[in-house]
Amino acid sequence: MEISVINSRDLSEAWFLCLRKTLTEGYEYKIERGSYTGQRRKELDFVVIQVRNPGTRPLTPSVPQGVPPPTSMEYIESYLPYLMTAHKAEGEQYTYGQYLEEQIPKVIKMYREDGYNTNQAFMAVGDSQSVFLSDPPCLRGIDTRIRDNKLNFVVYFRSWDLWAGFPSNLAAIQLLKEYMSSEIGVDDGEIIALSKGMHLYEYSWELARATAGMK
Repeated sequence: MEISVINSRDLSEAWFLCLRKTLTEGYEYKIERGSYTGQRRKELDFVVIQVRNPGTRPLTPSVPQGVPPPTSMEYIESYLPYLMTAHKAEGEQYTYGQYLEEQIPKVIKMYREDGYNTNQAFMAVGDSQSVFLSDPPCLRGIDTRIRDNKLNFVVYFRSWDLWAGFPSNLAAIQLLKEYMSSEIGVDDGEIIALSKGMHLYEYSWELARATAGMK
């Protein structure tokens, strides 16, 4: 397996660099199980993305004229309850919030009461029953670390739609990090994101090429 490493200033640059990397180096295959079964996608074997200043505004990426934006702040703000609360809308098998809602205040309390030098402030998504779902959670964990008085997130996605999912996911996770850092009393830090399944579905290849400036 090839390990791809992306170093970026902010969320917008991270997305742009990932688009180019996936289009040029992604493994192309036909999906046999999962979303869009029967269609094709390009996927990086394993990717590590460092975003040094994920709080830089705007959190949403810009796209060329004529390309529909992959997300919006309005959508991201509506997505936050899905990330932070256990409420499930009709038809949803799960929300990330059903796993994270009780862990978020626990991690805040851990840092505030016990100090910053710990490796235990990890928030898990999913459980032993997740494998039986027709569409298991893509985000599987948010690890945390405070260094130099800054809260940093390390997030892992088992599968990650680069075109539509990445910009919304990381922007919402950034807002969560800003909330937690404020509650803990530290500054906002970096995001390091990892995935063994970051991909572009075939429907988005031309959109991604136009956005990345590739013919």
